[in-house]
Amino acid sequence: MYVPSHFNQAEEEELLRTIAAYPFGALVVRGPDGLDANHVPFLVDDAAAKPRKLLAHIARANPLWKEARDGDEALVIFRADDAYISPNWYPSKHEAHRQVPTWNYRVVHVHGKLRIRDDERFVRGVVARLTKVHEAQAGSPRPWKMTDSAPEYIDQMLAAIVGIEIEVTRMVGKWKLSQNKEERDRVNAANELRKRGEQRISAAMLDVLASKG
Repeated sequence: MYVPSHFNQAEEEELLRTIAAYPFGALVVRGPDGLDANHVPFLVDDAAAKPRKLLAHIARANPLWKEARDGDEALVIFRADDAYISPNWYPSKHEAHRQVPTWNYRVVHVHGKLRIRDDERFVRGVVARLTKVHEAQAGSPRPWKMTDSAPEYIDQMLAAIVGIEIEVTRMVGKWKLSQNKEERDRVNAANELRKRGEQRISAAMLDVLASKG
């Protein structure tokens, strides 16, 4: 990924927070027919541990787990908020008419080594942890848990999936939030996004601006 220095986000904790907030990743590996991408939710296994690991699961019917080999290189892409930026939102455009449209976004690329985990205990643990995290985020007064279903049904469902573990070798973050623009242009663009309901990326733009102030 091309990352100009002014868009680089290298703070590990910020990258981990972004993965936790946007856990639905694109897992890219090289298969027998070339590059292949699968879209699955991930979780970070023990944020204090090194090397860090990403955990997930895929359907047993998915050929990935048979075609991939332990140790294969993998890339997981986590995309946070993004938005179109109109040059009309820059005050400087109306003076010099030297602005063009662009797109702002935040993404994290996680590079690592793939490992297939086809064992029931591992898969059950991943499903339990994913469920606990996302049921809490869903805000249900009675969060669903695996014991809500009959044991034989859960066993059947777990048998139909395979675990994925990725040992993280490096993380790359790109926060493209108009850092290369004048402060007044950045503030006004962020405010225009907020008016249009793009609250998260608007706040991210203003946060980056405040942190550099």
